[in-house]
Amino acid sequence: MTRATDPFDTYLLRVFSMLMAERSVSRAAARLDQSQPAVSAALKRLRDILGDPLLVKDKQRMVPTERALQLEASVRIVLGEIESLLAPAAEFDPATTKLTFRLGTPDYLAPPLMASLVSYLRMTAPKARLVLQPLGNDYDYEAALANGELDIVIGNWPQPPEHLRMGILLEDEVVCLVSRDHPKAGAHLSVADYLSGSHIVPLTYSVMQRGVVESHMAALRMHREPTVTVPYFSLAPSLLPGTDLIFTTSRHFAEHYARQLPLVILNAPIDFPTMRFYQLWHSRTQHSQSHAWLRSLLSAVARTADAAQGLRQPRAVQVKTKTLQK
Repeated sequence: MTRATDPFDTYLLRVFSMLMAERSVSRAAARLDQSQPAVSAALKRLRDILGDPLLVKDKQRMVPTERALQLEASVRIVLGEIESLLAPAAEFDPATTKLTFRLGTPDYLAPPLMASLVSYLRMTAPKARLVLQPLGNDYDYEAALANGELDIVIGNWPQPPEHLRMGILLEDEVVCLVSRDHPKAGAHLSVADYLSGSHIVPLTYSVMQRGVVESHMAALRMHREPTVTVPYFSLAPSLLPGTDLIFTTSRHFAEHYARQLPLVILNAPIDFPTMRFYQLWHSRTQHSQSHAWLRSLLSAVARTADAAQGLRQPRAVQVKTKTLQK
């Protein structure tokens, strides 16, 4: 049934419900703050729509027909549902919420950042749950955001999808991570060294998106040899010790693993653009209090120095959210 052919509106349903309660047009009109002719007209319209008199006169009162009695309970249920739809949204309280938040994220963020997120979550929303969904080139994160499977996706692709909303979290420079006994450890890594070297390269996280490094090198018409390809970022540092491999990544990621493994951080010889990390969400959750709180929590974590060692906030950006598409 289309809107043009739908004969009902909320007013008619309210008139019917009040007439069934009062069994009188005049009393129903008074309670609805309507004129008696207006309620009589609404009753006439209801009779025409339903093909039934609904209420018939019996001395000084009106008596519902069998059809009206059958409809009464259904109409009350419908009106109750409408009231619920129109009621103001309940205030979100992180201290008592039992919601499950679903965050899509690759593993190119160093573990301390996620650890800080979990710590904040446990302190501020102890009854909430967090699901971290890994991303991959066979996972449609855009559809997941649209259908509610995910609440937020963290990304750093050079060109985020324009139809999604975005909030910048942090920026970081691109560096090279090598073994402590790499031939160039402690020395200058030239462009020629880099291009002729052997590299660890992770698989892409999106079939439609190239990473910052690959996109920039393609623009410069440069090529590096992917000697070892790994399914995820966090595996790469463990493969570097004792080899001549080079892993190109963000500084905060490199510093985290350089503190744990015999690795050295070298400046990238190519002038890569800054890596920008951001959170993405769908417009359907833009005005949700719980989703806004989660976005704010992620921004707070990114601002915390202990949670993001070596990271810096975007220049002249106070982690304001924006819509990429006007």
